[in-house]
Order: sequence, then C-alpha cells, then structure tokens
Amino acid sequence: MRTTVQASLLDLDQPIEIQTLGPAVERTPLTDGAWVDRRPGFIAGADALLTELLESVPWRAERRPMYDRVVDVPRLVAFYDEEEALPHPALDQARDALSAHYAAELGEPFVTAGLCLYRDGTDSVAWHGDTIGRSSTEDTMVAIVSLGAARPLGLRPRGGGPARRYEPAHGDLLVMGGSCQRTWEHAVPKTSKAIGARVSVQFRPHNVR
Repeated sequence: MRTTVQASLLDLDQPIEIQTLGPAVERTPLTDGAWVDRRPGFIAGADALLTELLESVPWRAERRPMYDRVVDVPRLVAFYDEEEALPHPALDQARDALSAHYAAELGEPFVTAGLCLYRDGTDSVAWHGDTIGRSSTEDTMVAIVSLGAARPLGLRPRGGGPARRYEPAHGDLLVMGGSCQRTWEHAVPKTSKAIGARVSVQFRPHNVR
C-alpha cells in the first residue's frame, strides 16, 4: 500500500502497547441518551501499528449507487467478522480491553472490526449512523481507534441542533454509546489541506454495522 504518512508519525522504535482505560476515559453526555467517551493515547507505539496495518491489511475499494450512477466510495476498507483473525495482535488486545471495560454497561463483548483508510484529505465519509442490524432499534456502542493524521469527526443530532466536533489524535480512542447511532449522525469531511493517511479501526458488538 503506497500512501503518505507524515514524518512526525515515524517514530517506529516505540513498542506497541495498549494503555489502561478506567479513569482515563472522559465521558461527554449528548442528548436523547447518547454519549461520547474519549481516551487520549489509548495506543502507545501507534506509529509502528499504523505502518504494519497499511502494509498488511487487504485494503479494498468499494463502489455504491448514487442517484443514477455508481460511484467510488472515497476511502479504502476492510472488515473482520466474528471469529475472524484480526490483522495485528494489538487489535485483539484493544478489543479485549474495551470488552472488559464496558462489560457491565454494554452487556456483551466487541466482536467485529471494520477498518477504513483515509489516504489523504480527499477521502471522507458522509453523515450517517451505524444503523444496520440491532443498532437501528437498540442502544449500543461503536469504539473507534484512530491511527495517523488527525481528521475532524463531526457529530450532529438527527433532525437538527448544535453539532459537535472531535479531532482524535494518533492512537486516541473515541466511543459513541447509548442512543448515539440512532439519534445522532457522524461524518469525516473532506479537507483541502495537505494531510497524511489515517486509519480508523471500529470495534462493534454482534449484529451492529
């Protein structure tokens, strides 16, 4: 995979380590029972993990119908279903740490991992909620680990209202929980700035997409 990684992210000597959650997790309540948790620096040694994922993941391009034509999805993707081996042991460790931390609140483990590669500022994802499966009717969680260049993640209430903006840094964790997928939408907008690659790893419970 040939893509641009910012020079400031290339300290590859630091070992990859999953950091503790606990009190380091900061929760922000939204509206209608939705909330967002943040854990800065969840993954130490994120440079090495980013580099390995860029090289080892079988990234694929997707196409989708839009109005009267079929267009390229503006990012590359990969998906690891339940029981499928993840592309790096650190992702297994991150998933297990999240499952343990949220066990009492979520009531089930995180079991799948979706990966998105935003190659540069022209890659994006439009406003949406993850409402395929149970998340269309039930509260759930989607945990996102960000690796690489910081890209804004916008959140806005469905039906209108003040939007929020997050900018997860390299190795940060952001978890959208409660009713967030049903009552709020999120997006990663395009940018005209020269910006390096970002990999987003999304952990989800069973039957949530």
